[in-house]
Amino acid sequence: MGEGRSHGRKAIHASATPRSLMTERPVLAGVWTAQVITLFPELFPGVLGASLTGKALDEGLWSLEAIDLRRFGAGRHRNVDDTPFGGGAGMVLRPDIMASAIEAAQRAAPSRLPLVYLSPRGTPFTQATARRFADGPGITLICGRFEGLDERVIEAYGVEEVSLGDFVLTGGEIAAQALIDATVRLIPRVLGNQVSLEEESFSTGLLEHPHYTKPADWEGRTVPDILLSGHHGKIADWRREMAERLTKERRPDLWRAYRKSRVMDPVDDQELSAQPHDAGNTRADKG
Repeated sequence: MGEGRSHGRKAIHASATPRSLMTERPVLAGVWTAQVITLFPELFPGVLGASLTGKALDEGLWSLEAIDLRRFGAGRHRNVDDTPFGGGAGMVLRPDIMASAIEAAQRAAPSRLPLVYLSPRGTPFTQATARRFADGPGITLICGRFEGLDERVIEAYGVEEVSLGDFVLTGGEIAAQALIDATVRLIPRVLGNQVSLEEESFSTGLLEHPHYTKPADWEGRTVPDILLSGHHGKIADWRREMAERLTKERRPDLWRAYRKSRVMDPVDDQELSAQPHDAGNTRADKG
């Protein structure tokens, strides 16, 4: 018999982790796995348990394990943090405590997963990052709290730091759910319609074009005529033009990268920006 991967079956592994540390959902072998080291395991799956990601989780297309950092704490009060060397406000997550949690996570995982720390000083999270994570076996996320994580843990375990943007949250749990959602939806069969992935924002380096649905006339605002024409070639051209215009106007950084990556004649920026913003649209109140 062949040794193909068995999807959706429970992983069999030796572990020193007490059963009380395990979540209700078992870690599954052969599926994309997300482990989250957090002080608030009750926050998971959270929004990940709803909609398509929740359905895919129930169907065993991916696996989620929330690991309670407090269980590895020191002393009677299960302390996980301490004051920073050199002084300063706040507390820092202890390296020995986090190391115990990381090693327990690694023992529990069906395969070795990359370690990612959600940090405002990390590399910006992009659609390309989500694709990279989705193409792997899974991910172990470390949710920071207080003033952050002892630097020695990051160095010792080769932890990758990732940021969702130039802002600060009270902890990494919200960021972890956003990162997992963006990644899980790229796993085959999760969305059900893979074609939609090819048309959405960032898939081609551009923001997504505008969308319209029924009714064709809503409070005097009508759908662009081109979308009602039935001419698929012209519709595709219109959507590309709209995507280019929106990207140029709202995200100059993406527009520059898109222009640089394209092997084509330079687009006439002046002509693009000179077109009306709602090109192809009509208003019933023009008269």
